[in-house]
Amino acid sequence: MATNPRAVTRAVDSLFLERWSPRAFDSSAVPQDDLDTIFDAARWAPSAFNYQPWRFLYAHRDSADWSRFLELLAPFNQSWVQNAGAIVFILSDTLMAAPGSDDFKPSHSHSFDAGAAWALLALQATRLGYHTHGMTGVDFDKARAELAVPERFRIEAAVAIGRQGDKAVLPEALQAREEPSDRKPIEAFAHSGNFAG
Repeated sequence: MATNPRAVTRAVDSLFLERWSPRAFDSSAVPQDDLDTIFDAARWAPSAFNYQPWRFLYAHRDSADWSRFLELLAPFNQSWVQNAGAIVFILSDTLMAAPGSDDFKPSHSHSFDAGAAWALLALQATRLGYHTHGMTGVDFDKARAELAVPERFRIEAAVAIGRQGDKAVLPEALQAREEPSDRKPIEAFAHSGNFAG
């Protein structure tokens, strides 16, 4: 396991520092009960009008769908995701309607809301002792066709979920990068008043 070099300047809960995105997984399964708990946490994400536009399509390793899901990833990602316990594709509904209405209109916040669900998914996975790694190295056109995703849904990203493994399973070039990353200082992204770069 990598040591965590992250430092905070405020009293941030340790859960946020424990969550990071390794590529080395140990090939163990993610039981359905654990995956359901992870999805249950995601469903409590906030969303505009409580529309909850996210959808999750998933495959367990060693399931009939595993190779299908794995082949939708870029070859580089396939090389390390093959050792994960589950693959999840996160989708968002680009249209929304008031409850009971068929008058669908474009949703301004579908990706934003799905991102909130993904964050809670990742944090719950961390709490259960798993790690997640989100990626957009995906053949999105192939994924849409293979997974029968309707046009109104945007495929946002794929996520690998699993138990962290020994970094020796990775190519040597990736082994050196297998540690939690740092973040920009608050001053680089939070500005009082107008946009400041």
